[in-house]
Amino acid sequence: GTLALLGEAFYQAMYLAPTEATMGDIQRIFYYHFPSAMLTFLFFFICFAASIAYLALRHRNPLRAMNADALALAAAEMGVVFCTAVLIQGPLWARPVWGIWWTWDARLTSTLVMWLIFCSYLLVRRFAAGPQMHTLAAVVAIFGYADVPIVYYSTQWWRTQHPAPVTLDHSMWAAVWWNLAAWLAWGLMVMSFRYAIERRRQLREQDEALRALEATLEATPWKENE
Repeated sequence: GTLALLGEAFYQAMYLAPTEATMGDIQRIFYYHFPSAMLTFLFFFICFAASIAYLALRHRNPLRAMNADALALAAAEMGVVFCTAVLIQGPLWARPVWGIWWTWDARLTSTLVMWLIFCSYLLVRRFAAGPQMHTLAAVVAIFGYADVPIVYYSTQWWRTQHPAPVTLDHSMWAAVWWNLAAWLAWGLMVMSFRYAIERRRQLREQDEALRALEATLEATPWKENE
């Protein structure tokens, strides 16, 4: 089903959507750029909400807290994937339209900062050790999400090179919605796979820790009270 959605979305964007009068075919990047940006916000929000849930539940309900932690990681990975796509697609559009690959305006810079923060989150998850790693990662995710409103409203708060929200002809919206639906389905599918993998890893670590504790207890000499 997801592959069929992606195929239809590609057909809509490349063949059925009309060619934009000013920019020509390069405008078709928009049908991927806009969904990538919206899904970046969505998956980072899921990571943000799941991180809050982890912090709230880690003492009261450790099982649900670890579920939330696994979801936060899977969502962050998908958010970074889509944010990377945004940062690649933007310059591909900007070069022929603006004549430059990159400029340090508010929208582009805040998006890059958001990407760096969530890459840092993934690095914390990968290389930090100890029982406080999950808490530290959750704090980084919550801090990182504070940049999302800055990215979204940057073209309204500051004068930027990046264009403000544009009005599309009604004949172009079908390609936008098809791509948004298709890439959402793909992102949710991959996120669910990553969530399941992370939960299995968590359970395996718990089993290994329990076996290590049991081995330690068995090896400890016990003296009977006389």
